[in-house]
Amino acid sequence: MIRFGIVGTNWITERFIDAARESGKFALTAVYSRTEAKGRAFADKHGAAHVYTDLRAFASGETFDAVYVASPNSLHAEQAIACMNAGKHVLCEKPVASNEAELRRMIEAARRNKVTFMEALLTTLLPNFRAIEDNLHKLGTIRRYFASYCQYSSRYDAYKEGNVLNAFKPELSNGALLDLGIYCLYPLVTLFGAPKRVQADAYMLESGVDGQGGLQLNYGEMNASILYSKISSSYAPAEIQGENGTMVIDKINTPEHVEIRYRDGSVDVLTRPQPNKFMYYELEHFIELAEDGTLESPTNSWTNSLNAMRVMDEARKQIGLAYPADRTSG
Repeated sequence: MIRFGIVGTNWITERFIDAARESGKFALTAVYSRTEAKGRAFADKHGAAHVYTDLRAFASGETFDAVYVASPNSLHAEQAIACMNAGKHVLCEKPVASNEAELRRMIEAARRNKVTFMEALLTTLLPNFRAIEDNLHKLGTIRRYFASYCQYSSRYDAYKEGNVLNAFKPELSNGALLDLGIYCLYPLVTLFGAPKRVQADAYMLESGVDGQGGLQLNYGEMNASILYSKISSSYAPAEIQGENGTMVIDKINTPEHVEIRYRDGSVDVLTRPQPNKFMYYELEHFIELAEDGTLESPTNSWTNSLNAMRVMDEARKQIGLAYPADRTSG
């Protein structure tokens, strides 16, 4: 049993706790919130005994062993580093940081304090992503990766009415690339490593963040195309195209059906049982790492997180998307 603290009292935290209840190794004991009333209401709802409104007191408290950070992106680095400096293991929601400089400081804090630190990118820890990895060799020489995650945001309606919510604020290091594009990008770098070249395009909103965009990534003998949007929706499956056949993945963010369609017309269904809630698998993996004293995940590795972050940094540079965090992180 590992005692967890929670940073952030939003819908993703609710979903995380719901999935964590399926694990026999999770106990929620502490909540950090900027307001006492909101933190207490959240803690009472989920059975946590301790509520903090001061980050230093929360991080240094003896009421939890590991923390799930799900605050606005711009706060991830400060909060995660404070907790790691106090000896806490950190599972940090994607995107793990605002930029590469912040992420490198977080990795150094994990090394220095000998604690487990992992980006909470759930896709790559699902059983059906394992099916993708295990069967790539059947495709022969791989020529193309295509993934799309376009989901019209409910907050965009408010934005069009003049109410700019957190999802569209550059001061919180938000926007479509870091929110949704990463779900296409992280599986790519996990499977194939860092690209040789990055070409990015985007539609920028007046608030200063990207509403939608695309990436063209060159790997030499293979190309990758990524589309992402918070202002329109797509239902296109992802594909990994090889010379022998094409792997078709129903949803790149949460793959539930995977198959290979070969040139001769035959189909190889690769789908694996995935009975638990999606976030259960990342939590179980993280707990195993922490219990074993392993600092870095072999799947959601620091290298994979850095490779994804470098691509997003370069893409933001090309589309003119700057965050206040870029100035303060160096």
